[in-house]
Amino acid sequence: MTNHWIDIRNSDIILIMGSNAAENHPISFRYILEAREKGAKLISVDPRFTRTSASADLYAPLRSGTDIAFLGGMINYIIENKLYQSEYLLLNTNATFLVKPDFKMPGELDGLFSGYDAKKRRYDKSSWGFQRDSRGVPKSDPSMSDPNSVLQLLKKQFSRYDLQTVSSITGTPQEKLTEVYKIYGSSGQAGRAATIMYAMGWTQHTVGTQNIRTMAIIQLLLGNIGIAGGGVNALRGESNVQGSTDHCLLFHILPGYLPTPKSSWNDLATYIKKSTPTTNDPESANWWSNRNKYIVSLLRAHFDSNLTAAEDFGYELLPKLDDGQNASWLMLFDRMFRGDIRGFFAWGQNPACSGSNANKVRDALAKLDWLVSVNLFDNETASFWKGPGVDSASIDTEVFFLPAAVSFEKEGSITNSGRWAQWRYQAVAPLGNSRHDSAMMNELYYRVAELYRQEGGAFPDPITRLSWDYGFKGIDGKIQHLDIHAVAKEINGYFLADKVVKGKQFKKGDLVPSFAFLQADGSTSSGNWLYCQSYNGSGNNMARRSLKDPSGIGLYPEWSWCWPVNRRILYNRASVDATGTPLDKRRPVIWWTGTKWKGDVPDGGWKPLDQAGTKKPFIMLPDGVASIFGAKMKEGPFPEHYEPLESPIAKNPLSGTRVNPAIKRFYEDGKLPVDIFYTDDKRFPFVATTYRVTEHWQTGVMSRNTPWLLEMQPQSFVELSPELAGELSIKNGEWVEIASGRGKVDAVAIVTKRFQPFKVQGKTVHQVGLPWCYGWTTPNVGDSANLLTPTIGDANTMIPETKAFMVNVKKRG
Repeated sequence: MTNHWIDIRNSDIILIMGSNAAENHPISFRYILEAREKGAKLISVDPRFTRTSASADLYAPLRSGTDIAFLGGMINYIIENKLYQSEYLLLNTNATFLVKPDFKMPGELDGLFSGYDAKKRRYDKSSWGFQRDSRGVPKSDPSMSDPNSVLQLLKKQFSRYDLQTVSSITGTPQEKLTEVYKIYGSSGQAGRAATIMYAMGWTQHTVGTQNIRTMAIIQLLLGNIGIAGGGVNALRGESNVQGSTDHCLLFHILPGYLPTPKSSWNDLATYIKKSTPTTNDPESANWWSNRNKYIVSLLRAHFDSNLTAAEDFGYELLPKLDDGQNASWLMLFDRMFRGDIRGFFAWGQNPACSGSNANKVRDALAKLDWLVSVNLFDNETASFWKGPGVDSASIDTEVFFLPAAVSFEKEGSITNSGRWAQWRYQAVAPLGNSRHDSAMMNELYYRVAELYRQEGGAFPDPITRLSWDYGFKGIDGKIQHLDIHAVAKEINGYFLADKVVKGKQFKKGDLVPSFAFLQADGSTSSGNWLYCQSYNGSGNNMARRSLKDPSGIGLYPEWSWCWPVNRRILYNRASVDATGTPLDKRRPVIWWTGTKWKGDVPDGGWKPLDQAGTKKPFIMLPDGVASIFGAKMKEGPFPEHYEPLESPIAKNPLSGTRVNPAIKRFYEDGKLPVDIFYTDDKRFPFVATTYRVTEHWQTGVMSRNTPWLLEMQPQSFVELSPELAGELSIKNGEWVEIASGRGKVDAVAIVTKRFQPFKVQGKTVHQVGLPWCYGWTTPNVGDSANLLTPTIGDANTMIPETKAFMVNVKKRG
């Protein structure tokens, strides 16, 4: 979230699209209701009429996988009706920048941008750059009238997204489109704020990243970034998804979003040079220029403190990616399926149910030498070897199950969607033989290190030279009871030598006050620079629980701690004009007193933009402004509608390019039958999507083992419209079979008006929906809906496309 949960109550308009907050994030709905009590409008856009839709002022249906078309129409509406905030665009975005004249767009190249290589399935982005002056700074047209300016190119790109075209793609009636666009576009007026609340309904598509990019462009056009009640707000699906991402859950990042080193980056100097963005603009803060401080401090936290600068502080001990390597979820299980991976830790996860194309995942597990499942209960992953249709005698995988403690049985922090890191204390002791995750990791570390000492190995140093000072060590040199506070302090960071920084004297062993004090010379450590301030000389800031709110807008600066440096609303210097005066005087986030900023922690302490020596407000980007034109995207610097991999129509109505041209196509790589797909195929004529229910949690491992929750939602079901049920002679409550090109599941039919047929390109398109919280280890509930979903992912993140695929539905025989 750029903002945070409580801030939703400051919104005048709330768009919930790609999520169903009323059912899946019910606590958040209290803030939506508070906003509505003050007159806010709630808009729900969803293929299904949900509980969120039932609470909304306006509901608009759309076919799954067509969000860019829907939002692209809104961009066209905003520009054509001049609803955008010109001054905001001028000060805070690259809307004024001039793009190279040879840049071409999909309207000219049949759905492609300039530079596409069809054989390599990727772009040469040389034409996607900006025109630059003699200093290397992007040329700019403050009037935004130059045909090569970003705003004019944006206008040209989305002029193709007129109401009739958008309606024919999405299935949304034109009058609904107009109503949504008019209401949301009104937030461009001074003193009004609109926010977006999205979740997996946006991300789990082959164009997932661009779905969010499209909405970010809308928020920038309307001036809704940085302000109270605005922002682009992801609703995380679990209470610590944000925290796990911050601490490098993903393969391509280290803690604090530092890039994972490549194998060709042989030393620390090369890493810093290759991964640090540069700028020639004196008004750009280019905060990532501090990457040298953050990577050195990370190395000092991870490895033996005796490692010196001459040894790159242990840089060679970090894991490296081969150049071009993709180690994302889909790629890992594809390699596992091909027999290239020997062992797998399934720690706190159940991929046999949560993984896209779950039959492929289950077959992949059978090709492992060993599998370790760390979980609360038995689950479909741990017991894959005795699943439906499996010949257990043919499975050679050795499976170990480690019972884990549940969240309230252990102490530590979680970081929620709003970036608030909150400390939780242990409520009860772990049940039976279950253990804390940290206790298991501690034991695992010592045993692996001992094996290296006894038997040697090709490269033992990454283990044997780890820093592991998380508690009292006994006579054997081992920590028996790991101190989670010691871990939190190491994440914050220490001074490793006496040092004067910013005129202040620090002693060796002092906790670093904030990341502004981190050094590149090895004198500081920090396990995650973003969290440097979370546990410092003031104590455990994550454990704070003060209800003081001097802002009056719900910032609560002394309740827990928020990264970065306790800033509650990101990019908040975009909430003021060039003089530092709030754009929204009723709900100011920060303001300039003439000598200093007041309110929230500002995005950098520089003076307002009308004063000399200042810096632009988007401090993490090299140009200092937000990117309406985003050249880092793999499929194009502007969003473009492409059909899902599996679609009910044969062609993309906008162009001859049917699907995202930059996606990794598994079905062309070896042509494995398990990766097959079907589009506009009579065998699988219905669009399907998956979703969650309030009563179950993720794949249901916890909630299916809680009798009263299972009683409330006892079996898998499929929702379908009365019209489709009539065509198929299916009655409410009957058992049906849902099949795709990859698998099939049984479910109870729920015939409901929550789904309605769509009119797409002149033909009727039906959509159905299934929850994905069931699995065969719970008797008589059905199996995972992910047995139906395809092996395909977003071009940028590789997140699987589970929200739009094709199925058939028939009565169970």
